[in-house]
Amino acid sequence: MEKRTVLFVDDEEAILRAIKRSFTDEPYETIFANSGSQALEMLKQDQVHVIVTDMSMPEMNGMELLDKVKAKYPQITRMVLTAQTNAHLMLTAINTGQIFKYIVKPWQYEKELKTYIRQAIEYYDLHSEREMLVNFFEMWVESIEQETKETKFLKQLLETHKKQIYEWKKKCDTVPLSL
Repeated sequence: MEKRTVLFVDDEEAILRAIKRSFTDEPYETIFANSGSQALEMLKQDQVHVIVTDMSMPEMNGMELLDKVKAKYPQITRMVLTAQTNAHLMLTAINTGQIFKYIVKPWQYEKELKTYIRQAIEYYDLHSEREMLVNFFEMWVESIEQETKETKFLKQLLETHKKQIYEWKKKCDTVPLSL
């Protein structure tokens, strides 16, 4: 299996150094950015599977960054690591599907952060596998030449599924990330 990559974004160098030290033995690659704009540049060059960002950063805050990531790289699992404990902001971001986890500083590396990163990678993998299987199923159904009651049912099922996914994505895209 391809090695997964986690991008950590924080404007505080001390936080990035602490994360780097704590994650040296993990089975995934870690890369680091000290601003939202640097993170976006890195996303153009590296395949990233999970992004973990601080909320309070100059120039571009974490939610603005995640909004851009969601628009351009929707498959990336998004997480927030912050000292802010605004319950409304936190719950809204989670409930609208904008982020996978919202982790409040200070955190415990082993009990919280590493566990959440592993869960985010599993989440990414499950969604990737699901998408691959749906695409395979679609290609298979489209290749069936003989029209039977069963093949009509499968094609109808696939069409219904595609409509539901389209409608769901349309609803999600109308929810603003910046609160």
